[in-house]
Amino acid sequence: MLEKIFAATIVAGCLVLLLRVVLGVRRRARFDAALARWSHRIGARTDALFAWPAARRRARREAEAAIRRAREGGEWDGNVFRPKSFRNKRKMH
Repeated sequence: MLEKIFAATIVAGCLVLLLRVVLGVRRRARFDAALARWSHRIGARTDALFAWPAARRRARREAEAAIRRAREGGEWDGNVFRPKSFRNKRKMH
């Protein structure tokens, strides 16, 4: 069964490449663009299928915690953040 799927995939790929060779320059460019769009859509759907919702929730939670720490832990001078921990002058050796 696996061999048949692999063989069918190879035959389909060869047919696509043969079709691309037969097309003219303009049609080949349109064909390539359509193939790229199709490939991007399939890739995005595959990513969404295998993405773990728990990982998304964890990433969102970590980002919110980092933003909260940035807002609470120091002062903003324009777009420069100065944490409270940098206020103490350290003795340099």
